Amino acid sequence: MGRWSRKVAEQFLEWLDPAPRAHWLEVGCGTGALTEAICGSAQPSSIVACDPSPGFISFAESRLGRCPATFLAVDADDLPRREGGFDFVVSGLVLNFLVQPAIAVGSMRQRTRIGGKVAAYVWDYSEGMEFLRVFWEQAIELDPSASHLAERHRFPFCRPDPLTELFAQAGLADVEVRPFEFPFIFHDFHDYWAPFLGGTGPAPSYVASLDTQGRTALMNRLKKRLVPASDGTIRLGARAFGVRGLVANRQ
Repeated sequence: MGRWSRKVAEQFLEWLDPAPRAHWLEVGCGTGALTEAICGSAQPSSIVACDPSPGFISFAESRLGRCPATFLAVDADDLPRREGGFDFVVSGLVLNFLVQPAIAVGSMRQRTRIGGKVAAYVWDYSEGMEFLRVFWEQAIELDPSASHLAERHRFPFCRPDPLTELFAQAGLADVEVRPFEFPFIFHDFHDYWAPFLGGTGPAPSYVASLDTQGRTALMNRLKKRLVPASDGTIRLGARAFGVRGLVANRQ
């Protein structure tokens, strides 16, 4: 997913259209895709990038050494504060993986100055991730008991209404949601299939649970379903949703 997370980060920042020299707090920076985009296009005065994984923090810090960022290994419920508050508190592709997203968004709001913005984006697992939808369609035809494992059943905050409600209930004003759409282009079937063998995430974990016969059957169904273009590539649609809100007052 990393190759496409950079694309959605760029569209997200274009939508935010931040003024230069802003102070940023990033929640769940992972390997630094959004951090890198902020550094490259937003002309930040400072960035504090947080993630609960020391491994991710170490990787992002080593990769983005020239970025004016401070990296901290902390949870979403233990975010740092800045005197006067941050101008932007943002999160990329994280909300669906938090145990208590409402508490996290409330914490993000508390770290934002009056007049500042809280914003996030998530993949549209319910309808907008064609490469996953195709995978689960074929997996469930082979194994109907796998239907509850699909991301669209597990991640509720991936549609406009739940995202709007999440931000509004946190006390944010002028809440807006917008889609970001672009294609996922795979070089060939192997480029599509190989990431499912990694064992991390719902779909790869399901593949890892199959025996050799089951994996081969699923692979063959997907290969038959995904007819490549004349140049051998496989092109599938992808969509993420961004959500933003204004801190209008202190509650």
